[in-house]
Amino acid sequence: MPEGIDPTVPPSGPGCAECTEAGGWWVHLRRCAQCGHIGCCDSSPSQHATRHYGSTGHPFMQSYEPGEDWFWNFATNEMYEGGPELAAPTSHPSDQPAPGPAGRVPENWQSLIH
Repeated sequence: MPEGIDPTVPPSGPGCAECTEAGGWWVHLRRCAQCGHIGCCDSSPSQHATRHYGSTGHPFMQSYEPGEDWFWNFATNEMYEGGPELAAPTSHPSDQPAPGPAGRVPENWQSLIH
């Protein structure tokens, strides 16, 4: 198992931890493969997945979108088309929209993304 990946750790929740706490929204979700932190992608206004890497040094994240299993290594800027299976669930609930969560995405969201 590569250092920086712990397949036994469950995800922190169904949405971006910081956006959920602040009442914000996201475009897509990413999961830290080391600690399970769920953060929002770099297209999202707050880019919490990248901020998580910056504050923790945890190098690997995985997409937390239904049907996606790719990983990203922040330390090397490399994408991997697959990897070890992480603890369930492996994505946000399939009825949760992207962008999401439902009811918090502004109508002009496309003009607010990176």
